Amino acid sequence: MKWSNTALVGGAFAVCLGGMASVALAQSAADLGKTLTPNGAEKAGNKDGTIPEWTGGITTPPAGYKPGGVYVDPYASDKPLFTITGQNMAQYADKLPEGLKALLKQYPDYKMVVYPTHRSASLPKSVYDETLANATRAKLVDDGNGVDGAKVGVPFPIPKSGVEVVWNHILRWKGKQLERQYGAANPQSDGAYTMINIDEKSKFLYSDTGPDGQTSLYFQQEVTAPARLAGEILLVHETMDQVKEPRNAWTYNPGQRRVRRAPNVAYDNPGTASDGLRTSDQLDVFNGSPDRYEWKLVGKKEMYVPYNAYQLQSDKLTYDQLIKPKHINQDYARYELHRVWVVEGKLKAGTSHIYPRRTFYVDEDSWGILVADQYDSRDQLWRVTEAHGINFYDIQSYWAGLFAVYDLQSGRYTASGFTNQEKPYNFNVSLTAADFSPDSLRRSGVR
Repeated sequence: MKWSNTALVGGAFAVCLGGMASVALAQSAADLGKTLTPNGAEKAGNKDGTIPEWTGGITTPPAGYKPGGVYVDPYASDKPLFTITGQNMAQYADKLPEGLKALLKQYPDYKMVVYPTHRSASLPKSVYDETLANATRAKLVDDGNGVDGAKVGVPFPIPKSGVEVVWNHILRWKGKQLERQYGAANPQSDGAYTMINIDEKSKFLYSDTGPDGQTSLYFQQEVTAPARLAGEILLVHETMDQVKEPRNAWTYNPGQRRVRRAPNVAYDNPGTASDGLRTSDQLDVFNGSPDRYEWKLVGKKEMYVPYNAYQLQSDKLTYDQLIKPKHINQDYARYELHRVWVVEGKLKAGTSHIYPRRTFYVDEDSWGILVADQYDSRDQLWRVTEAHGINFYDIQSYWAGLFAVYDLQSGRYTASGFTNQEKPYNFNVSLTAADFSPDSLRRSGVR
């Protein structure tokens, strides 16, 4: 991938990419809602017309959707434009993340079915209003390891650094609270798998009225099946500055019937029920403290990325249809051309992580990371993450329901967020701080 001539020009961030005209983004809150969307993306489409103008995203659920029901695909009538394979990828290489190129090269049956682009991401007006306010009141603290003065909306809609984009991803609006059940799988190389069932509940304090002191999120995750894992519970109180106040975490072990502090549930500690195929900070592609990396804002580029993945959420599909050897069933994955911010993280001297380098491809409309490349100690591409998102249009929030982490070295992958045979997400659940206390964790464990 060729990048060149990245500079600050006349108070605007300008990016010149190989074969792509310069893009100048004004650094003024006054542009939000005008030349920029209320969330900080370029409102206009591209010159080729292959990326349309943003006109508000999905603000009304499509016909046939019933509140509390399965999400209807608003683009079900779309026809594929073309399919990218290992054989023809060279003609699309300048618009492909490195990780997706690697998947196309390594797996002959991996493909990317490309559809017309829909800029479906939308947010409630109240979130846009807070984002506008954040543009002039939010600031980084503790050398970029924390955020102060922001609430509800993304803190930095007009980013000037890589770490600001990372914080936008971490703090993007996903509703005020959520209860969901989903499946996860870690298939063997021949495709054999055991479905892992997980119950989660979250209270997004930052996205409601703002952080409660340092606490921005309450999160609880319980494995309910299979029997050998059932009963394991993780509780997290996330903080706005984990250098100043580290993440608080507890686990409940059903064998010991005890609640214990879990300070290692962070960074490159193995992720829950992932068979060691992802790290704790790869949940939601990236979460937690950004403090171990130097984050470089490489620029913005048009790229083919997973988007509007309603087919993968269909209740007409079984898990056996979706979970295949080497990768998920790409017949049901959808890719579109979107503008993404490219952010590269390199491990700081004196710190440790199994990924010394990682690259994020961040959606300009939602600030969610769509693809991530993770490198090993030899600087070889090791793991690739794909986030297959939808607009949860009942609350107007675009983010990933299903995400997969592909290990190029072992030839295996872990995928989570399968909801095809589960209850739809419940964003209207009533949750309080008491539901996320260590005592509550203990009561949950002995039910």
